[in-house]
Amino acid sequence: MFSRKLMTSIAKIILPFLSKILGILKANSRAVNYFEHKRTISNDTYNFENLIDKLLEENKLIGLDVGAKGGFNSDKYFPKKYNKFFKSILVDPLEKTTKNEKNQYIINKGLWSSSCKKKLYVLNKRPESSSLYEPDINSLKIYNYKDKELSLFDVSKEEIIECDTLSACLEKLNIDNLDYLKIDTQGAELEILKGLGNFRPLVIKLEVRIFPMYKNEPSWSKLISLIYELGYIVTDWKRIGSSVTRAPVEMDMIFIPNFLTDFGKKLIKTKENQFTSLLLMTGQIELLKKISKIIDLKYSEPYSQIEDRYFN
Repeated sequence: MFSRKLMTSIAKIILPFLSKILGILKANSRAVNYFEHKRTISNDTYNFENLIDKLLEENKLIGLDVGAKGGFNSDKYFPKKYNKFFKSILVDPLEKTTKNEKNQYIINKGLWSSSCKKKLYVLNKRPESSSLYEPDINSLKIYNYKDKELSLFDVSKEEIIECDTLSACLEKLNIDNLDYLKIDTQGAELEILKGLGNFRPLVIKLEVRIFPMYKNEPSWSKLISLIYELGYIVTDWKRIGSSVTRAPVEMDMIFIPNFLTDFGKKLIKTKENQFTSLLLMTGQIELLKKISKIIDLKYSEPYSQIEDRYFN
């Protein structure tokens, strides 16, 4: 206790001087972003592979990656050492982005709230930003893109693609369960979630734009309202990129079942080992401890004494 107070006192003395130095170097924002990133990944140094092996036994987690350019977990939301615990499903209407993926389920069509055909705006200069919505050049300026960079969002071509609901696509693959869902689809997240059907993942990762980047893109408030109606609560968010606003214009947001409701408790308790594995992988250790006490998870002893370094 004394050493912690001493370190806090030293930090209070050093930080003002460090801030002045960074200000002179015009590096305050970079330093903040650097330390925030290091804080976010501070629990990645733990290795929970043996514990997760025991929890899952011979079973695999089912992970669905919608917008899968670069392969499953290409965004490194959790350390790649845990990829082996997943049976992954990749979704991308641009077939060339997933043609090299092997030993995984591939869905090469768009996802929407119904079975239909939609126009895809393809951006060859920036394929990861291709969307079912047309880019809004004026909005891009709020994202701090320079004028010379706006051409990256020029629409190279428009393609009509087949779309179906998430639930229908999974059923065609004989998948009846989903543990982890990531959606990064440049504005289509709301419509995709509307097609979730009876599937209820344990962890959902969404790319959410507070300020629209595309024309007629649904408001982020509608997206958040829907996911709360589905029975989830937010547990984490991370700012993406820069902007000319002080608040984030785009974020990665993490949701889990609302463990304070009967629905959330039942979902977590039904798949307790999978839920525990996912929270350990993603470094949400302190949250897992609290949930374990609230809803009495059985397998809490192995991680009950592990420090969550994010809160150091």
